Amino acid sequence: MTPAELGPSDPGPSNAGADAVADARSGGGPEAGGEVDVVVLGLGPGGEDVAGRLAEAGLQVLAVDHALVGGECPYWGCVPTKMMIRAAGALAEARRVAGLAGTVGSVVPDWSLVADRIRDQATDDWDDRVAVERLQGKGARVVHGHGRLVRPGEVEVEGARWTARRGVVVATGSAPAVPPIEGLGDVEYWTNHGFVEARDLPSSMVVLGGGTVGCELAQVAARFGVRVVVVEMAPRLLAAEEPRSSDLARHALEADGVEVRTGVGAVAVEGGGPGGAVKVRLADGVVLSADRLLVASGRRIDVVAAGLDSVGVDPKAKAVPTDEWCRVADGVWALGDLLGHGAFTHMSMFEADVVVRDVLGQGGAPATYHAVPRVTFLDPEIGSVGLTEQAAREQYPRVRVGTVDIAGVSRGWIHGPGAEGFICVVEDADRGVLVGATSAGPAGGEVLGLLALAVQARVPVATLLSMPYAYPTFHRGIESALRALA
Repeated sequence: MTPAELGPSDPGPSNAGADAVADARSGGGPEAGGEVDVVVLGLGPGGEDVAGRLAEAGLQVLAVDHALVGGECPYWGCVPTKMMIRAAGALAEARRVAGLAGTVGSVVPDWSLVADRIRDQATDDWDDRVAVERLQGKGARVVHGHGRLVRPGEVEVEGARWTARRGVVVATGSAPAVPPIEGLGDVEYWTNHGFVEARDLPSSMVVLGGGTVGCELAQVAARFGVRVVVVEMAPRLLAAEEPRSSDLARHALEADGVEVRTGVGAVAVEGGGPGGAVKVRLADGVVLSADRLLVASGRRIDVVAAGLDSVGVDPKAKAVPTDEWCRVADGVWALGDLLGHGAFTHMSMFEADVVVRDVLGQGGAPATYHAVPRVTFLDPEIGSVGLTEQAAREQYPRVRVGTVDIAGVSRGWIHGPGAEGFICVVEDADRGVLVGATSAGPAGGEVLGLLALAVQARVPVATLLSMPYAYPTFHRGIESALRALA
């Protein structure tokens, strides 16, 4: 599939330039202002989908973004990082041959192959022209510029005022959160953007943050020969997941040579070392030195920059409150990272569908959030949906939990090296339905699909136990976990 064939429903290569672009039909650039049916602020996967579908439905749509059409996912997030993970996984598999199939010569990593693939296949060297033309082809007017909500039904884009007869959709996303650490602003550091754009990797790196991004990039770097230290202030990695997931992530990173320091934060950073190296002083007095610092401390939203404070949203809010149709106020919708249900492309796309149906008056199901799926693409993959055991026990009076080791499932035993992981199911025992689950192991994110459906549709556990599970598969472990509920 070529970049031009990919649409927002499959957020792969979006490919296009950041110059101001206006639809040729519009007869004016961003300075013109005027009146349209809908203004969409922010053109990540969800915003792009809303703009394109509403334009195809015959509405006059102004689509605005100061950066690349397609957003974080195709240029610095999901797509390029999974290319990195695929490459790093191939290196790990090559090193497992000795335990399975014979012998291989030395495995020599070459980052240039990954860097070239990201430029040529994923990002078109961070040029979004194809994405712009795709959106224009659906009938939307595309403007590259800074836009913000002024009041319901009115936005300002680079000083020009636009009126939206049907309303405004705000999908401005999030940005890397930079912690308030002494000296951090005085040194050069990477966020995920710098890592993804890197032509060469450093010999050593300190990663601030042990969440999904920090863990994924740490493992990639380590498998390409970088000496990596991960620093996480929380007591464990992947703190929002099951404790066993945290243990698995730590074991996986340490097996690749990553040094993991949890329960301690960085208090100061300074540069000036050989070759521009940085020093990171931790709260326990330890000083770490590395050629590169990667800040992976989560994401933040900017309510004021989006103009959502003009409709009563707290300027300091960490998430924008909406109703079940993603409405912030009359004629104002928001979606994606702004809503705080996870900085995931799939949630942005899910909410985009809700917004489009509401704008067009099509009805259907509103947004629900009891079955949000998420995957950390480590090796092994750690997928989860819904509530952890602890969260479930805080909400329900009777909870049962069932767990099985992947190594104890026939497919895990067959798989051999690299089969670490587990499947865990969490049940509201009074209703007899799953409210959460974790699938960790080879293809853990794929196995999660059945569990996500079970939680979303509230399929009775009795029904799940009455169906056949293909043998030998990893997903057959779900049946074993269900039978272990206690």
